[in-house]
Amino acid sequence: MAAHDLTVIHHPRCGTCKRALRWLDERGVAYALRDIVAERPAKDELQAWQAASGLPPRRLFNTSGRLYRERKLKERLDAGISRDEACAILAEDGMLVRRPLVVGTRDDGTPLVLVGFKEARWQEELL
Repeated sequence: MAAHDLTVIHHPRCGTCKRALRWLDERGVAYALRDIVAERPAKDELQAWQAASGLPPRRLFNTSGRLYRERKLKERLDAGISRDEACAILAEDGMLVRRPLVVGTRDDGTPLVLVGFKEARWQEELL
């Protein structure tokens, strides 16, 4: 299944993001870029993306990031915060969000959101 109107939300210095963009380029997939720090996602965008992804809110967190550890977010998530609170926290700083994020539309018109770079999943959804 192909997807359209893709935006890749990334951080320019992120190694995983660089690999993902190279993968897209090698396959001729068209996309727009959005820097996650310069144009950080808003709470309402994160809520929509989380819902469309089908993933629990905690899967949108960049668990290997410095801010995640400094703010002890694992403990807060383990204690059970709401979806609304999780998205509000994510909206505070783009570096808290797992990346790359791919946002677009499937051929059938449904929203597509891919969180992180998993080649098999990207192959299935984007080609």
